[in-house]
Amino acid sequence: MRVRPVSTEVLIEELADRLAGLRPAERLRVAVDGPPAVRPGDLAGALVDPLRVRGRPAVHVSAADFLRPASLRLEFGRTNPDSFYAGWVDEAGLRREVLDPAGPGGNGRIVTRLWDAAADRAAREPYVTLAPDAVVIVSGPLLLGAGLPFDLSVHLALSPAALARRTGPEERWTLPAFARYGAEVDPAAFADVVVRLDDPRRPAMVLDRE
Repeated sequence: MRVRPVSTEVLIEELADRLAGLRPAERLRVAVDGPPAVRPGDLAGALVDPLRVRGRPAVHVSAADFLRPASLRLEFGRTNPDSFYAGWVDEAGLRREVLDPAGPGGNGRIVTRLWDAAADRAAREPYVTLAPDAVVIVSGPLLLGAGLPFDLSVHLALSPAALARRTGPEERWTLPAFARYGAEVDPAAFADVVVRLDDPRRPAMVLDRE
């Protein structure tokens, strides 16, 4: 595997260039996939302004705002890695309220927050109407391999050792879920862009995966 070290600033600029130039007259649905330890929402949010500067309206949507109700996602306990792996995110809601409307033939009306997990109730966010060339960036863990219709995927990768080292004690129960994700889905093998983040100060773009 060949990699190219980049700064965080260069990573953001290069990703923004790529996204801005992809299907410029159409809406674009982008996944920024990675465990909480690499803060995928930070990268997704950091792309919004550079995309706007390049003439592409952009919206950041966090998968954390599309969780299933607590009665469903915590049915088998608050620290069940199998439930976290397959039952926390409301994938049907994310598809219905964001990805399908933002896709080909969609009406462009999306909800950026569906569920308030802290209050465990609907977020009651108003609909947002996307521009015809808008970029919708969805961030969160375990987003790939479940058939969600993304037009481009970015996977933020960590080695198992780095993931364990950078995962706090309160979230270490999730590590088996990420191990299963790596073994069953292997997002680093097929994501359009893979960024190694074993050292958060030195991102590295994966150039090939042989």
